[in-house]
Amino acid sequence: MRKLFIILLGIIAGTSLSQINGQDKTVVFTTSAGVIKARLYNDVPNHTKTFINKAVKGDYNGALFTRVIKEFMIQGGSPDSKNAPAGARCGFGDRNSEILPELRDHYFHKKGALAAPRQNDNINPKKKSDMSQFFIVHGKVYTPGELDTLELTKNLAIRRKAMNTYYKPVKLQIELLKKDNPREYNKRVAEINAKVDSVIRSTPGHLLFTEEQRKVYTTLGGCPHLDGFYTIYGEVTEGFEVVDAIAKQSKDAYDRPKKDIRIIKVTIQ
Repeated sequence: MRKLFIILLGIIAGTSLSQINGQDKTVVFTTSAGVIKARLYNDVPNHTKTFINKAVKGDYNGALFTRVIKEFMIQGGSPDSKNAPAGARCGFGDRNSEILPELRDHYFHKKGALAAPRQNDNINPKKKSDMSQFFIVHGKVYTPGELDTLELTKNLAIRRKAMNTYYKPVKLQIELLKKDNPREYNKRVAEINAKVDSVIRSTPGHLLFTEEQRKVYTTLGGCPHLDGFYTIYGEVTEGFEVVDAIAKQSKDAYDRPKKDIRIIKVTIQ
């Protein structure tokens, strides 16, 4: 009986441990401007694990927010900023801290998104993340019309190519139907539009906002033009006012705050 009790206890303990390990963890950024808390995502495992390991080792402690842009983002943690003299350009990160991206379509750059910066595609074609630093989206609130314009602009070349394929060869025929048979005209136009939309959706690099994205970008705000380019591995849950305060700091020509905003410590809960 005692043996059975120990086995059952072991199963219960193992299950509890598994559940704990499966829970999203919270990161606490204690900064000279205040405290920011963020939830780390489980389904971006390599980024979350790498970030936690660096935080536990104290790699971000003492570093500065080196680049802050209102309505865009605040970036910090770079090791070269820890002892940077006033006014010096810093925030170059560490190419040895790069890891492969873990892009997830269901995460987007809403206000408070915690993400990994990276070098440009011309020197970093694999879009590797520089985990020596991080950025938090500040962003802005968009109108529905602004989101429509972003979609139209982004998809313009794809749409033109699809229209040349499906509409241009039958343009004269369609225009004649407009007068002679409006019902058939509407049907043919709807069919062409459906084909064009299908091409847009299946073409890499297209932009079509989901209902969730539209709701968030028109209320909370964010930076939709970053979607699909950077790995997001968490989101701010507390301290949005601190993010606002840091983003609004007076800065130099390189977007470094004129008054140092220091990361005192980063802890994991």
